[in-house]
Amino acid sequence: MARTTETDLAPHELRVLVAVADAGGFSAGAEALGLTQSAVSHSVRGSEGKIGALLFERGRSGATPTPAGEKAVAHARRVLRLLDVLVAEARQASRSETTREPEGPLRIAAFRSTALHLMPPVLRRLRTRYPEIEPEVRIVREVGRGTAGEVADGRSDVAIATLDGARLPAGLVASGLFEESYFLVHPAGHAAPRSLPLVDWAENCGSYTRAWWGAQDWIPRATIEAEDDGAVLSLVSGGHGMAIMPALSLIGAPDSVEITDLGPERPTRRIGYVTTPELAGSAVVRALVRELRAASTQDPAWLRAHTRAPAASVSAG
Repeated sequence: MARTTETDLAPHELRVLVAVADAGGFSAGAEALGLTQSAVSHSVRGSEGKIGALLFERGRSGATPTPAGEKAVAHARRVLRLLDVLVAEARQASRSETTREPEGPLRIAAFRSTALHLMPPVLRRLRTRYPEIEPEVRIVREVGRGTAGEVADGRSDVAIATLDGARLPAGLVASGLFEESYFLVHPAGHAAPRSLPLVDWAENCGSYTRAWWGAQDWIPRATIEAEDDGAVLSLVSGGHGMAIMPALSLIGAPDSVEITDLGPERPTRRIGYVTTPELAGSAVVRALVRELRAASTQDPAWLRAHTRAPAASVSAG
């Protein structure tokens, strides 16, 4: 039988590391856990001794994870989540076949357009089929480490992410769901939409559009920067410019904008999901993936029903 060693971290020690990191200090972490500050400090020092690295920089303003601490906290979150899954799936396995349904929390990170337009019907079907699953959706900007970073850091179980060209954080797995096309969006009825200023936002131009974008001499540099795709659409609707936007961002677009096809060479981006190898086999994640794939492999009426047909093709010249 395997024995614990003096370097093993116990679950309560992992919880202390996560609480201190989340709260930004030893006192606040102790309050969140219902412990004394001295108990939390003692636990962190013990964990640092076992690991052999300083995990937090202490200061008057609180405690900040060191690079080693960031790694330790991310793994701590993931280990604690697996302990939750262990309990839920062991209970599930102990039941009869007729009552053996997935249960428990399911933490999902999604960027704005997928959270608004893809996830609601998926979650509706998931709740109907598996009422004991408790989904939680967090909207995360798809810049930097994006939604996949939330999974790598242990804050989410699954991320809905853009997969093209982005280097996946170590230790994660990903699978594609569908390709999303880009369109030219401009004020309805404008005679020369390509002469308008460009409205853009930070999440828009990734590796999946960069090569195409650079080859289009009719696209000017952005003169208006917006916070997100919703603000971009609002600005275009108000007559402030044109934009190049992905299809999901155009669901429910107002009649004051016109959506124009960019032709057969239009850019696309690949939308998929990201999770950890361990959680990929969990019942709650597998249930979500089934619903995501069902939504993606059906006739995409869930997308087309909310976007108007393109008015005309625009050449890349």
